[in-house]
Amino acid sequence: MNKVSPKMAQKRTITDFFTVKRQKSDSVAKSVVSEAQVAGKTDSVKKQITLQVTTTSSFDKQKWVNSLTPEQKDLLELEISSMEPSWLALLHQELTKPYFLGLKRFLLSEWKSQTIFPPKENIYSWTRLTPVNNVKVLVLGQDPYHNYNQAHGLAFSVQDPTPPPPSLKNIYKCLKKEYPNFEIPKKGDLTKWAQNGVLMLNTCLTVRAHNANSHSGKGWEQFTMQVIKKLIEHRNRNGKGLAIVAWGSPAQKTVFNVGKIDWSLNLFLKSVHPSPLSAARGFFDCQHFTKCNAWLEDKYGKDARIDWALVDGNTVLEN
Repeated sequence: MNKVSPKMAQKRTITDFFTVKRQKSDSVAKSVVSEAQVAGKTDSVKKQITLQVTTTSSFDKQKWVNSLTPEQKDLLELEISSMEPSWLALLHQELTKPYFLGLKRFLLSEWKSQTIFPPKENIYSWTRLTPVNNVKVLVLGQDPYHNYNQAHGLAFSVQDPTPPPPSLKNIYKCLKKEYPNFEIPKKGDLTKWAQNGVLMLNTCLTVRAHNANSHSGKGWEQFTMQVIKKLIEHRNRNGKGLAIVAWGSPAQKTVFNVGKIDWSLNLFLKSVHPSPLSAARGFFDCQHFTKCNAWLEDKYGKDARIDWALVDGNTVLEN
């Protein structure tokens, strides 16, 4: 079987989204554990993918869809068709709550009259690139980038060939300081991290073009709070922890608002935001990338570490 590059895998996932929309939303489950996802992966990753299917097997997607009202089906078409099955199983009860349906009514109105980022097919790309049982590290962001060819569903990441924005440049500088072997990319696409188990989640998942924070306070924050809460509960219930990285006070406040977290199982790393406005006040010395890997290795062994390298052929890990 030929190996599939990360970019090809991402394109296939997005293509799957449009195919799903034509063939009815329930077929998305067939595309998630695909050859593109499994090809070239290690045995441990294949085991994780198998666990993902086992974990969500009790959730009957079609039965749930059939239980929805016609309006709910219309409002939740995007979630039904493009949210990866293990995440849909974890979050489906949240999607029918009044606040989320209200959020979707707001978004339907916005899509009719405004340019919204990221594009619809990328809003839930974080679920497809990092299924529930693959998540090892959570990096919290805030608002999506609001210019063209930037936001694609991953916090801090921008689409190729867009160069890295200022905050991401500082993240690269921090990585270079922690891992001298890290080659600083000319681009800002962090898809490799997502595929390696880093969930890069913004607390607000959409934004109006050229209008920062325009979709804040509409319901996304409540939803992503539940994403974090349910993810932690799921991992802890299975005897696993989560490394949580929170840069800046808004991200840290989000973690605090999740509620009681067992810090004997999980890791909480916090610092100032990598923005040029604050990075000089301690971000470059936070050592979050090496601390994540030290914690993962201590808990789960060397194979659990994240290779933070982004340039093809580069690695930051030593055997």
